[in-house]
Amino acid sequence: MIEKKVQDQVNDQIQAEFQSGWLYLAYAAWFEERDLDGFGNWMRIQWQEEQEHGMKFYDHILRRGGEVELKDLEKPTVEAESVVDVFEAVLAHEQYITKRIHSLYDMAREEGDYPLQTLLNWFIDEQVEEEEMAESILERLKMVADDSAALYMMDQELAARSPQKDGEEQQ
Repeated sequence: MIEKKVQDQVNDQIQAEFQSGWLYLAYAAWFEERDLDGFGNWMRIQWQEEQEHGMKFYDHILRRGGEVELKDLEKPTVEAESVVDVFEAVLAHEQYITKRIHSLYDMAREEGDYPLQTLLNWFIDEQVEEEEMAESILERLKMVADDSAALYMMDQELAARSPQKDGEEQQ
């Protein structure tokens, strides 16, 4: 049986994961409204992944005899003037989620919750990949600056991204 303190924090993480997905869907719309469908595709896949992440926590609570509490999601806002602005926000958001995962892991360790620690090891690795990918795209965007041909090529590259299966590396 999952302890109440642990259950409450995992429920908070479910909300954070679904909120992340909602944010990525808003970014997808921002890109698609500007005919940057490849970037939109990348964000849609991020949205799907965040839903899967939320469900991993959801299933974890249920498997341990706990109670899932779905919390309200806030309307996401995209305040960006450029593609670089969006990816700076993406990187900052992934760093925020990483801090949340680390805090959750610290709490699980303090509580002696080994099943949650095991689950969180996967998320710790996942966050390294998420930050690395966002930072790589951001750095390349800064490199191309205002070169519309290079931005078009990046858009085409991101259009080729497809959803990953567990255990596969992200594109």
